[in-house]
Amino acid sequence: MNRLPPLPALHTFLITAQHCNFTRAAQQLHITQGAVSRQIAGLEAHLGYPLFQRQARGLALTREGQDWLPRVQQVFALIQEGVREVGGRSATLQLKAPTCVMRWLLPRLMEWQALRPDVPVELTTTVQHGVDFRREGFDAAVVYGEAPNHGLQVRKLFDEQLTPVCAPALLEGPLPLRQLQDLDRHMLLHPSRDEHDWRLWLQAAGANFEPRGPRQHFETLDMAMAMASQGTGVAIGDWALIGDDLRSGRLCMPFGLKVMTGKRYDLVSPGKTMPAGLAQLIDWLEERAKL
Repeated sequence: MNRLPPLPALHTFLITAQHCNFTRAAQQLHITQGAVSRQIAGLEAHLGYPLFQRQARGLALTREGQDWLPRVQQVFALIQEGVREVGGRSATLQLKAPTCVMRWLLPRLMEWQALRPDVPVELTTTVQHGVDFRREGFDAAVVYGEAPNHGLQVRKLFDEQLTPVCAPALLEGPLPLRQLQDLDRHMLLHPSRDEHDWRLWLQAAGANFEPRGPRQHFETLDMAMAMASQGTGVAIGDWALIGDDLRSGRLCMPFGLKVMTGKRYDLVSPGKTMPAGLAQLIDWLEERAKL
């Protein structure tokens, strides 16, 4: 029977193939570049064919290396799934989510912890909108963007729907906000520096002008909403994420139009099965998103 290649060498191949660079692979593996090179050379000697082509500007996978990569990825994904399912990993569920969804997610997780203290959740926030379960040790994640299509278990939370919002007092203040042209007299609050959300909404609303009034940019949706609730200006936000603010009266919608962007928020998890506590949390969050 043929002797199997050593698992550490396969892991080194996987990381090196992701970077196609010995130096960056060594940095991620916390070993020397020479050690990476020796492990790859040993694996190639064991298999009897090269996995990489050495080039002036880095590495490129050979045909055999390209054939090997998805198989090695599958092996390590199965190992990670086994660790999670058989060993239980941790009693605390590890959840990752982008900062843009915190306004909706955090109150619901606090509610969950009050209802189910036996299923604690540790939340990690990030500016990233995706997740790579092969490299990140999370049980589940909220992701933002297009519908995921890479073999994950996916539960849709809601579609992104953009709409302007402001403090109720702004509607009937010294500069009433009643029609599109009135936006020209108010500060526009942008939750990002590219101003894409406002431009998209104005185009859908049929605005035939470019707002010339003052504008303020923020790094997060939360900051923009906080300023809007104080009557500073008019912000653009995702209707689903700011529903609590609208229901409480902290914010209101000066215009009825909500614009679908084609992007969405999903709950994703790896593997075909999941711990009971995680399945219950995902079911519960999915139901809360429908309210």
